[in-house]
Amino acid sequence: MALRLLVAAVGRLKPDAERALVERYADRAAKAGAGLGLSLAIREVPESRAARAPDRQREEAAAIRGVVPAGAVILALDEGGDLVTSDAFARRIARLRDDGAADLAFIIGGADGLDRDLVRSAQQVIAFGAMTWPHQLVRAMLAEQIYRAVTILSGHPYHRA
Repeated sequence: MALRLLVAAVGRLKPDAERALVERYADRAAKAGAGLGLSLAIREVPESRAARAPDRQREEAAAIRGVVPAGAVILALDEGGDLVTSDAFARRIARLRDDGAADLAFIIGGADGLDRDLVRSAQQVIAFGAMTWPHQLVRAMLAEQIYRAVTILSGHPYHRA
């Protein structure tokens, strides 16, 4: 079985160290994941220009929904989400692939976070700790964790826990 991984993120990363880091891990994950039936794409959606935060969140949620394939399993990144280990994260990806899921979409909000309705629609919500992280760094951390998951699933020694 093949599972297409999609990172749908609000905002465009500038061509700087953050983008280079995301691209480095995404490229590694895509190359190493191919043999495991995993592919990876990153789609950036524009930040809303609405005046009020709730309106921005709703507009950004609509843009995210527009790039997420119909029927995709949605995993939202939100500071109120569950804390999961890297091993559990890797097992979740493998289980979805093995159960025949076609698409797994990781969604990352903008500066105001994700629309609450969009978060409630997700099959799982995870956090990278209790602290608030800039959405650019969340994207880099997610790309690294996807790469780490691929290495765990392939038995590569990158992950040493």
